[in-house]
Amino acid sequence: MNKSISLTQLEEFEKDFHRDPAKRVAQLAVTANGVNQSATDPFAARRDRFQFSVELKTGHITNQKSSGRCWMFAALNTMRVEVMRKLNLEDFELSQNYLLFYDKLEKSNYFLESILDTLDEPTNGRVIAHLLGAPLNDGGQWDMLCNLVDKYGVVPKDAMPETACSSGTWEVTSYMTRKLREFACVLRTGHAGGKTVEQLREMKEAMLCTIYNMLCIAFGNPPKTFTFEARDKDKTFIREADMTGRSFYEKYVGWELSDYVSLINATTADKPFHKTFTVKLLGNVKEGRPVKYLNLPVEDLKKAAIRQMQDGAPVWFGCDVGKSSTRKTGIMDLEALRPDQLFGVEFGMDKAQRLDYGDSLMTHAMVFQGVNLDENGAPDRWKVENSWGDEPGEKGYFVMSDDWFTEYTYQVVVHKKYLTDEQRAELDQAPIELEPWDPMGSLA
Repeated sequence: MNKSISLTQLEEFEKDFHRDPAKRVAQLAVTANGVNQSATDPFAARRDRFQFSVELKTGHITNQKSSGRCWMFAALNTMRVEVMRKLNLEDFELSQNYLLFYDKLEKSNYFLESILDTLDEPTNGRVIAHLLGAPLNDGGQWDMLCNLVDKYGVVPKDAMPETACSSGTWEVTSYMTRKLREFACVLRTGHAGGKTVEQLREMKEAMLCTIYNMLCIAFGNPPKTFTFEARDKDKTFIREADMTGRSFYEKYVGWELSDYVSLINATTADKPFHKTFTVKLLGNVKEGRPVKYLNLPVEDLKKAAIRQMQDGAPVWFGCDVGKSSTRKTGIMDLEALRPDQLFGVEFGMDKAQRLDYGDSLMTHAMVFQGVNLDENGAPDRWKVENSWGDEPGEKGYFVMSDDWFTEYTYQVVVHKKYLTDEQRAELDQAPIELEPWDPMGSLA
């Protein structure tokens, strides 16, 4: 039998609160200053100094502003280092708006194709509810970024600068989402009325044209060709006309993206280590490569990331940035915030339990630009390049304790040459398919 809260219980709760004077002190602090401000440990900065034995040179701190493009900013921030090296540039930035335009277009097509692939699923079922939930999310995954770059290349930021809508995506994304849901309704209603898939796909073409027009209005038309101009560190002026996104990428970045692999640390019972995984209905470019992960112990992720940075290359990674971190000081440390002490409670779930019970997943992508190794060669803190502008942290950089990495970092992307022979062999396994709503299907 269900039992409601009784007045007697409320009286006992009230007595329990007043038995401990510390609760009253905490109440005064929290009601005046908020939870996180009251729970911040000011001594965390002593433990997490902004000094690193391995430290890379990068450009100025970027700012994704009011958009969810961290995965895109982080990836382009790793690629721009290659451009700066090849051209001897002091600073450089690639256009995030350019890839945003094509990501929204490709995601729209991916969504509509997924609707066509699931026409017989019930409208009130979990699959359709998942598809309709956020068909045009700003977030993404590394493999989705690779699909965009393989197809469209990259361009300098001045070839397609930011707009009000690219820096603040909520408004235009909400209107395009409304339209995509309407298109899903039209396609599914047409199917119920007897239209063939071929007829529905013809209707889809006009739908995509509508989305394309909305994107052009919001983000501007992406350049087909552009002239690249810059001045290097030696004051030599560089000019190259009639470049495309693909030609610029091939000449000045030149990575073989298939050599870069996603390693995850998912500790749940349904995801054994040393197996590969993919996620159903997760992607953007329909003909592109699917999302694929190799699940490894967290120490293996650290070792691969360190090897790549010791070789001079930054590392894209994904984590749960909102846990035990302070935006103002840029400290990611298990003791940076002490809500346990503030409230007098324990938060006792481990990494696997947090994943299983919806308490944590990957929410943000950033770049490792350094690591501090102790006298035994073990990491104790990591230098993090964020994309929130230069006000948070140390002029835009964050510092992550190694314990925080263990608990809240879920993914790193490295060149496969930094893996062991056994790990490279494991990459060849056919991936196990995860459901679309699995926490490893979250988008940074």
